[in-house]
Amino acid sequence: MSDKLNPNDRELSFKERILRDLEMLKSQIPEEEDNSLRPEFDQSYTENVHSEEQNETIFYGQPDESRGDDTVAPSSDYSALKEQLLEKLNASHLEKVVAQDEIFTETSPIENASSEQNVTGFKELPDFDSEADYNQREQFAHQTHKVDLTFKAEATSDEDFVEIERSVPPVPKRAVDSIAQDLERPVHMHSEQPVSRRSRSQVVEKKPKKAKKSKTKRIVAAIFGTLLLALLGTAVAGYFFVRSSLGPVDSKATDYLQVEIPRGSSVKQIGQTLEKAGLIRNATVFDLYVKFNNHTGFQSGFHNLQKSMDLDTIIDTLKKEGTEAPVVPALGKVTIPEGYTLKQIATAIEVNAASSNQEKSPFTADEFMQVVTDDAFISEMQAKYPDLLGSLPTADTGVLYRLEGYLFPATYEYQSETTVKQLAEQMLAAMDANLRAHYSTIAAKGMTVNQVLTLASLVEKEGSTDEDRQKIASVFFNRLQWGMPLQSNIAVLYAEGKLGEKVTLAEDASINTQIDSPYNVYTRLGYMPGPVDSPSLSAIKATIEPAQTDYVYFVADVTTGQVYFARTLEEHEVNVQTYVNSKIESSTPAQ
Repeated sequence: MSDKLNPNDRELSFKERILRDLEMLKSQIPEEEDNSLRPEFDQSYTENVHSEEQNETIFYGQPDESRGDDTVAPSSDYSALKEQLLEKLNASHLEKVVAQDEIFTETSPIENASSEQNVTGFKELPDFDSEADYNQREQFAHQTHKVDLTFKAEATSDEDFVEIERSVPPVPKRAVDSIAQDLERPVHMHSEQPVSRRSRSQVVEKKPKKAKKSKTKRIVAAIFGTLLLALLGTAVAGYFFVRSSLGPVDSKATDYLQVEIPRGSSVKQIGQTLEKAGLIRNATVFDLYVKFNNHTGFQSGFHNLQKSMDLDTIIDTLKKEGTEAPVVPALGKVTIPEGYTLKQIATAIEVNAASSNQEKSPFTADEFMQVVTDDAFISEMQAKYPDLLGSLPTADTGVLYRLEGYLFPATYEYQSETTVKQLAEQMLAAMDANLRAHYSTIAAKGMTVNQVLTLASLVEKEGSTDEDRQKIASVFFNRLQWGMPLQSNIAVLYAEGKLGEKVTLAEDASINTQIDSPYNVYTRLGYMPGPVDSPSLSAIKATIEPAQTDYVYFVADVTTGQVYFARTLEEHEVNVQTYVNSKIESSTPAQ
């Protein structure tokens, strides 16, 4: 029902109007027996109030039928409800409620009469300072309590009256409690900003989803980060594992270990054999490394290896031919370079060539020189290697060292029981083995092994390429055939005791060609008593099979090593001035 109120009612305060409305509400609700719940009803009430600043319309929404017994029966419980509401209202707080309360709030001035605000009271929400928070409270209250308070301002004709409609259904008790509690809390709201209406259900559903989604993202990120760290750690560990597997098992080890590689062994089986012997760290890494680098050609048999060898060194060793029977593992090695004199060889055997830091071998230079100059040892070796030492020069020929040039330049292994005598014999045996295929050719040419080794020792020092060595050998043979002295500076330097030492260009050019020595091939015709160094197999072959030329002179460029040949003395003197003397003069500082 609705009716018009007297305009004088505008003088009533807001609190008084609330009390009046509550009394009217009570009088319009019929009595019911036994406090039973009354069905939903609508009651209209119209009141005209004139105000210069604002007009208010309060609309109470429909009840929530799902609340069941929570709905208050107006006939019996309304008085208690009223008392509860009045108890929570107080005069000191009323002005703040009228100005800011989230349930009973003032609307826009009459000139903004078209604006509309829906505000819903609800329990246990914090204060708000923004439009977003305000809308959130409104939507939550609407869902929770089913209480809608709408303030509408409409300009009427002459007297600016506002029609106020109230639709009052049975009010749930929890909604009234919430309203009463909210009336006691101040609310900070910027009323000048328009408030949009949104469904609280959207907010209630979205926030948990966002929280859940954010939590899921954090979990996924944590799992992904953990997996990434695990993969990174595995990769780093794998890298260092493979790297260590490629290196030596013990870089300081000096002992040799002997392993047998059976014929027909696969790479995998070879790796397992090496791992079992403790020579490599991991057979799988060996297998993958060999296959990745396409290593092939592994030889069967017995091989002597060391734990100080890295994977590449072991692979290279296994590609060499193994022995059919076990061989005592080598303790070390000595290396004799090509062109070394006997004294240089004696110094070289003091060093273990197998060590990376120039460790000493068990041999000494003095002991070695005593052995190779011992007549008893020489006689023993002549009997053992007659083809090699049958033309060995005797002491009365003026030879400095009888075995000079007969020790083959190579690398030799030694064991813990190896003696200096055995080491020297290995070198003689190696020379005999390399010349065995040439003994018949040497004899067919009417030469002796001593003559071949003597010329080869000069060819070794004078030339650096096979072609040059063959031409140099042809020059020596041409000079011998035509009755000319060999005239090699190498022989004179040996006579002076300087061969093998570092000699400057000036010293080489100023050698004593008049020295009284059987090695002075400037003043003596024919061969020297014997070799001056241990020639390489290349120099020996060039001497046995020289080039066919008519050259009788040669000189080497002191800066490039290029050899220039001449048929006449005039050509030779031009070459000497161009490639030797001019460069010696340019390098000599002015006085």
